[in-house]
Amino acid sequence: MKLLVKKYIGEIGLILVSIIWGSGFVGTQLALHGGLTPLQLITVRFLIASILINVIFFKEIKANINKDVIKRGIVLGVFLFLAFVVQTIGLLYTTPSKNAFITAANVVIVPFIGYFVYKRKLDKTGIISSLMTLIGIAILSLETDFSINVGDFLTLICAFAFAFHIFFTSEFASKYSPIVLTSVQFGVAFLLSLVAQIFIGEGKIDAGMSGYLGALYLGVFSTTIAFLVQTICQRKVEGSKTAIILSTEAVFGTLFSIVLLNEPVTIKLVLGSSIIFISIIMSQTKLSFLKQKPTYIQEVCSGIEQENEE
Repeated sequence: MKLLVKKYIGEIGLILVSIIWGSGFVGTQLALHGGLTPLQLITVRFLIASILINVIFFKEIKANINKDVIKRGIVLGVFLFLAFVVQTIGLLYTTPSKNAFITAANVVIVPFIGYFVYKRKLDKTGIISSLMTLIGIAILSLETDFSINVGDFLTLICAFAFAFHIFFTSEFASKYSPIVLTSVQFGVAFLLSLVAQIFIGEGKIDAGMSGYLGALYLGVFSTTIAFLVQTICQRKVEGSKTAIILSTEAVFGTLFSIVLLNEPVTIKLVLGSSIIFISIIMSQTKLSFLKQKPTYIQEVCSGIEQENEE
């Protein structure tokens, strides 16, 4: 048992990250219902995360920080801020499960950013999975009169913002310290949300206990701890497998919202979510698991056939 756990410790850690992130959708809604505004929640969340990551990795940040990494961290911080703002506001008008699955669509969007920014080729599987994602989002979001809920629309914008964040993170992380990049972007997200909060007159926080507990959970678990575990485990698990495991965040988000918040299970929810989840798996695996390697018997038979032909 110990050997099995040791062998798959990376995968187990990433599943834990997905569970934490999935529960974060519920934590966010609890914090919002507890009296915090979206901007106040993001400010508190990233303040906690910034303090923790700078305390834990103070020596590494000090040794690797420079102007170039700060510039890249600012870019990531802007996209991170935009993504969380529209996602959090969207949760005021939609359910955690819909918010989770539409946000997860960012995995399918990323290759298209590479195509438009760097002219990188798109494959047929990526295009098909993107069309499936659009169908899934339409089933989840469109009303009977074909109008879209404002919360779902904001969440779709959030998916694009996260896609840009993921894309540029992969571009920058190969050249600069991931820890420093994360530290800078957490700080930028905190400062932007604080400025925006004060600018629109939300400087005074008047929240209940659930609001503060929700923000504390998001800051400590969904941001700091989840990031640390993800960083450690990604060194042990290949990229495509990592993306697939982390995409289950949407599944856990739905389960938590159904169990803890009594969200009703509808045909639209099951069908739309299933299509989005399948499209994510397709985009990451390219259906390679269907291309089975020849078995030993098949190889022997093939060899006999070749000998007979000769």
